[in-house]
Amino acid sequence: MEKKKFKRILVKVSGEALAGPIGFGIEPTVLSYMAQEIKKTYDLGVQICVVVGGGNFYRGSILSDDGVLDRTVADQMGMLGTIMNALALQKALERVGVETRVQSAISVSQVAENFILRRAIRHLEKNRVVLFAAGTGNPYFTTDTAAVLRALEIRADCLFKATKVDGVYDKDPMKHSDAVKYDKISFQTAIDKRLAVMDQTAFTMCLEHSLPIIVLNLNKENQLSSAVQGEPVGTYVADMSEGEKI
Repeated sequence: MEKKKFKRILVKVSGEALAGPIGFGIEPTVLSYMAQEIKKTYDLGVQICVVVGGGNFYRGSILSDDGVLDRTVADQMGMLGTIMNALALQKALERVGVETRVQSAISVSQVAENFILRRAIRHLEKNRVVLFAAGTGNPYFTTDTAAVLRALEIRADCLFKATKVDGVYDKDPMKHSDAVKYDKISFQTAIDKRLAVMDQTAFTMCLEHSLPIIVLNLNKENQLSSAVQGEPVGTYVADMSEGEKI
């Protein structure tokens, strides 16, 4: 079986992942570790974009669901959390020698560039990692959806979703010891089995535009760098026709 290698990817990292065991804010050791893992992939010559969430600082849906805030305001606050995470990850990457740019979907020109697609692609061509912050810039859309949107815009070969588990299972492996992991699965099978790969809007966009997804655990060393070289890491989610080729 021929290994599938990727030249341009987008990595979706949750804000919660940056918090580590403390559960809130940014854990410095986790931040440094993630920068090192991204660098290993960068050193392979892969063009990398990253979309980072903001759940380690703020989840807009929590207060809006409780009626404390209007959903629009709550989501805008969440966007600011993603900008803080992107700036932190930028600094961590620069410390390990990776040139990086942050682009924001909302205007914060004193700390980040505005998102401009042509400029983002030019950064990639100049071997810079591009960090996309502030989601889509609109309320009611998750950072999963933002990740898919940006991946499609930059024409990424694959979207990598970093989670707490090492792939997609038939049921929650954190609750069920007999959960079975899928090494490869089609979009339609994931839909039929109601597997929570990502939120429905984001997943539907991947399906409609044939954007493959690899779900993996970034907390395990060398997962990302191995996956981009075609090693059997995590779970590969794609069209059945694409799935048959790998």
